[in-house]
Parts: sequence; structure tokens; C-alpha cells
Amino acid sequence: MKKQILAVVCSLTLLLAAGACRKKEEKPPVPQAGMPGQEQGFPQVQQPAMPGQQPAMPGQQQGVPQGQMNIVVPKAQKTIVVPDSVKGKWKGVILVVSDKKANKQHEYTINLNSDLKIPNSNLKVSVGEYLPDFRMDGLNITSASNEPNNPAVGVKVFEHDEEIFKGWLYSKFPTMHPFEHPNYSIVLKGGVKKG
Repeated sequence: MKKQILAVVCSLTLLLAAGACRKKEEKPPVPQAGMPGQEQGFPQVQQPAMPGQQPAMPGQQQGVPQGQMNIVVPKAQKTIVVPDSVKGKWKGVILVVSDKKANKQHEYTINLNSDLKIPNSNLKVSVGEYLPDFRMDGLNITSASNEPNNPAVGVKVFEHDEEIFKGWLYSKFPTMHPFEHPNYSIVLKGGVKKG
């Protein structure tokens, strides 16, 4: 009889030990829609999975060790500041458009803040601000001077009225963040001064 009780107790102990050693799988948190106007990606407080468990701190996800936070910072909006020394001094830019299939290049002079429909294509280029001496300081994009030391132009490229590129084209560094397309390339040749 004692052997039977001992066998049952040992069996129960082994079952409990085996159950405690299993890896618990946590389900990834389901993203919740925020309130209108609220940025997504901010840390959210998660509810405990089991009774008696402490709630996670704001920004702490379950599975992240106590005292450590997993914070996602949303991208901040960059501001373009055209200094008075540059404002009104430039009327446009010269863009070089290369047709990779036909192996031809064309130069186009485009006024600032206007559009260019590239002939024989479905592409349209919206030209924004021209900065002759491009500088980025934190979240501000500006020109250090009116001299063309680092010319850049802000552009948006659309194909079939869908935006496919938004960024800066650099005259002296055409391979830095270039417009990439299977059939066309667009580079900045330079700025066009007023008068």
C-alpha cells in the first residue's frame, strides 16, 4: 500500500515538474486603433494576461524585462526653411532626364513650385524648393548661403498619378538618395537664377 501511494505521489510530482518546464507561448499584442488625431506607434499600456500579474508599465511590452522599455518614436516632420538671402533669387532648376531604354538624355528647365510632364512617359515631376547650399540641421532643412556649394531641389515624382518618389535631388551628389526607376533617371544639373 505504501508503495502504491509513493508511486502516485512520484507520478504527480513528475507531471507537475514537466508541466512547469514547458515554454509558455505569448501571443503578440494586437494593434489597437487610436483615437482620431492620435499618432500610432506610441506605447500603450497592456492588460495583464493572468490574474495576479502586475500590469505592464507604459511603453513596456510583456516579455520585456522589468526596468527596460520598448519605445517606438514616430518620425518627426522636417521643416524646409528658405532663408531671406535665398528667397526670390532663384526662378527654377535644370533637370536631366535619362531614358534608360532609348539611351537618350533630355534637359528640362522647370520653374520652382511647378510640374513637368515627361514626354512619352507616364511620369510627372513636381518641383518644390531649391536650396543652393543645402544643409540639414536636426529637423530643419535650409541653405547655408546663396552660393551653389551643395545645390539641391525637393521633388515629388508621380507615375499614373501615384506618388513614387518624394525627396531631394543633389547636383554634386547625384547618387545620394537618387530617384530610382527601371526606365528613367532624373538628376539635378543646377539652379536658374532670376534676372
